[in-house]
Amino acid sequence: MEIPVKLDEEFPIMALISRRAFITGASVTAGGAGFAAQRRPNIILIMADDLSARELGFYGHREHRTPNLDLLARTGVGFRTCWATPICSPSRAAIMTGRYAFRTGWFHNDLRGNTPLAREHLTIGQMMKNAGYATAITGKWQLPGSYDEYGFDEHFMWLEFSDQFTGPVEKENHQVPGRTARYWHPCMVRNGRLYPTTDRDYGPDLSLDFIADFAARHRRKLFFVYYPMVLPHGSWDFERNRMGHLPTPKLDPTGRRVPGKSEPTFRANVEYVDYQMGELVRILEKLDLRENTVLLFTADNGTAGYGKSRVDGERGPRVPLIANCPGLVKAIGASDELVDFSDFLPTLAELAGIRLPTGYVIDGKSFVPALQGQTDRGREWIFSVYAVHRFLRDKRWLLDGDGRFYDCGDRRDETGYMDVTESNAPEVRAARERFEQILARLPGPPDSLRRRWEELVRDQPNRRWRPRSRKAK
Repeated sequence: MEIPVKLDEEFPIMALISRRAFITGASVTAGGAGFAAQRRPNIILIMADDLSARELGFYGHREHRTPNLDLLARTGVGFRTCWATPICSPSRAAIMTGRYAFRTGWFHNDLRGNTPLAREHLTIGQMMKNAGYATAITGKWQLPGSYDEYGFDEHFMWLEFSDQFTGPVEKENHQVPGRTARYWHPCMVRNGRLYPTTDRDYGPDLSLDFIADFAARHRRKLFFVYYPMVLPHGSWDFERNRMGHLPTPKLDPTGRRVPGKSEPTFRANVEYVDYQMGELVRILEKLDLRENTVLLFTADNGTAGYGKSRVDGERGPRVPLIANCPGLVKAIGASDELVDFSDFLPTLAELAGIRLPTGYVIDGKSFVPALQGQTDRGREWIFSVYAVHRFLRDKRWLLDGDGRFYDCGDRRDETGYMDVTESNAPEVRAARERFEQILARLPGPPDSLRRRWEELVRDQPNRRWRPRSRKAK
């Protein structure tokens, strides 16, 4: 038996398919393959802001204390190679639509469209809402258009600019004049109304409280929450009058919350991301929802100063991806299956038992089989793009955004890769030829945007468009 998915009148899908085709093509499969054959789960998708995979203990960091995320990875699946885009907005477009930049037009923060994606593409919020899920979003947006048209029933978001906000706002000598606080005394809007906060309120805590409330109110039905965090991104520190990482609520050496604030360090912010994940697990356990709620944790791009905006190697696009659900995801630990951000929409569809409409192009592939321990149904390659720079990788070979070609062997940690760009060895030539054939189907920006990019780089020579890239030296 198939239950048709309702398509809300205010969420038109792009002209590639008609409204009728979507209604007849997209359905909830009752008793079908995958997760729907058991019980459709709740899903919470968390995306940290500026966090390379290397920052977590599970991925090899020896100083950052991330016991909650490490445990989720060990008792679920921790993907060694997941790619976002090396800069934030295109990553958010890809995770929202399951489509690459040459379809959405989002190649860079400065090379992107202004039309809401929801008016031309199917979004994860629309898809989940139309499949009967209660939907919510909290955190940081960075997309054009309203939360409602993207398919979110409820929203509790940092409002970056507001004439009505009476709290801290950046001044003319700050990084972004007029921008509001996002951490302490944040500017938050809940379902269209400004939410009152004080200097004792910490934005990420308010978002977590919102998730707890939403889950409690919808515990008797299915729900989907998208949490694009503000953590651990740097921001203007109003107390110290500088740009950097702000203090978080203080944690003791065991990771427990104690009175006071932390030191204003990146490490403290990473560890508070981990603390929030531990609290989220405890919330689900208290509500008796843990066994049937899939947690997906990732990040929008690499860490600022290390990977963000970088096109050499895979430091820019490589981010963590951890999946956990005791009742549904096997305890596999580290996985070598390849994932990129176009894969999230089809993965959510398979988790929820949704059959996508025939004829509607999705660039990604579901990684649900990897959550079940299957290694014969994964992707052969993954793709990313930063402005005019394209990246491509399979399990052995890597083409970076600088055009350098690497033999990674079986390494996945961004180190020890062998630069074979100048090699004429037969297996290297064969791999390069195979990559060229794939890239022929994955174009970069059109000529008009390429010229725009060249103008931006030329007119702003002091701006660090591509930090520490070989070709930028």
